[in-house]
Amino acid sequence: MALVEGQALSVAVNLSARQLKEPGLPGLVADALAVSGLPAECLELEITESMLMGDVEHTIRVLKSIRALGVRIAVDDFGTDYSSLSYLQRLPIDTLKIDRSFVSGCDRGGRMMAIPHAIIFLGKTLGLHIVAEGVETAAERDMLKVCGCNEYQGYFFSRPLQSAAVDDYLLAASAAGQTRR
Repeated sequence: MALVEGQALSVAVNLSARQLKEPGLPGLVADALAVSGLPAECLELEITESMLMGDVEHTIRVLKSIRALGVRIAVDDFGTDYSSLSYLQRLPIDTLKIDRSFVSGCDRGGRMMAIPHAIIFLGKTLGLHIVAEGVETAAERDMLKVCGCNEYQGYFFSRPLQSAAVDDYLLAASAAGQTRR
């Protein structure tokens, strides 16, 4: 297991709607963890809001089974699909990921910051970890940080990398104290 600044690296995997409907998904996740040797707490499975709109009770059961393994669950691209705030209270989730369409230009404040601020406040009130996607400038990161955002992703930190370049990037980022994604 790779460590950066004494912390294990995590991996986030997007689930498709079809995978979420698979009856044996929790078992598949458990098997994948066993085969890979990845600790469950280092895996985060991402779902989109639209995936929640089908059989909500089934989705809740599946997500609870996966969380029971120690795996974290994130709602990706929050705010772009069928946002139903009532689901946020019922779903066994750990993380809300603010879609980049709300992050872009948020450094201008005012109306541009209204939705990210509301999502951060809502998520924090529900005890969720908040990730901003698509952060491209230090000013955007700083504005989101002031509101309490926990984590950031985007070109400000790095463009997509080939797998061979990831080790060098992580070592350089760790040395510079910038290991948060």
